Amino acid sequence: MNLPKQLQCIIFDMDGVIIDSEEIHKKAYYETFISIGVDVSDQLYKTLTGSSTVNAFQKLVSHFNLDLNPEELVLIKRKKYVNFFQNDPTIHLVKGVEEFIKHSFNKGYTLILASSSAMVNIDRVFNRFNLNSYFTAKISGADLKASKPHPEIFEKAAILGKSLKEHCIVIEDSDNGVKSANDAGIFVVGYKNPLVEDQTLENADVIVENFDELKDHI
Repeated sequence: MNLPKQLQCIIFDMDGVIIDSEEIHKKAYYETFISIGVDVSDQLYKTLTGSSTVNAFQKLVSHFNLDLNPEELVLIKRKKYVNFFQNDPTIHLVKGVEEFIKHSFNKGYTLILASSSAMVNIDRVFNRFNLNSYFTAKISGADLKASKPHPEIFEKAAILGKSLKEHCIVIEDSDNGVKSANDAGIFVVGYKNPLVEDQTLENADVIVENFDELKDHI
């Protein structure tokens, strides 16, 4: 595995990379779709994966020509997600990622979180699993002008990591996230999450199926 030389900064996506939360996001989305009476196909939902929630609902409002406020739909979906998150004791970190985070931190790499999730959701995950001390910065795509697949979030992550792009890697599990990293000009590791079946990761620089595989090269 040929990772960038002089690696300094590792940029993590969150959902599907750090925490196995894709299923509860999907349940919260589909409960919201049902509540507003739209039938979202698997193919359409696939295009939303990796985008911020507001961008996803902006796209759906336009697609279905709905007379609804995307920001209000975000709040409905977020409430459903929080309910699932708080009441599901089985929610867990991705296998091997906690050890990988600690290993990378102990070796002196700068760790940055760059997620499309809202900061309130990021903090909820990081507080529940005690991850804050390992990360230099956390970025929410919901706070940026454009969401993944726009490259802004990873460009900002490299700046906050005080590293040149060629000294960074991104770890992503979605095609939108991979494109975002590609367009930012940052080496991207595609993590093939076994719970996420509809993402090809075909444009990642390298694809791994577990974090032990990656840890051996960090």
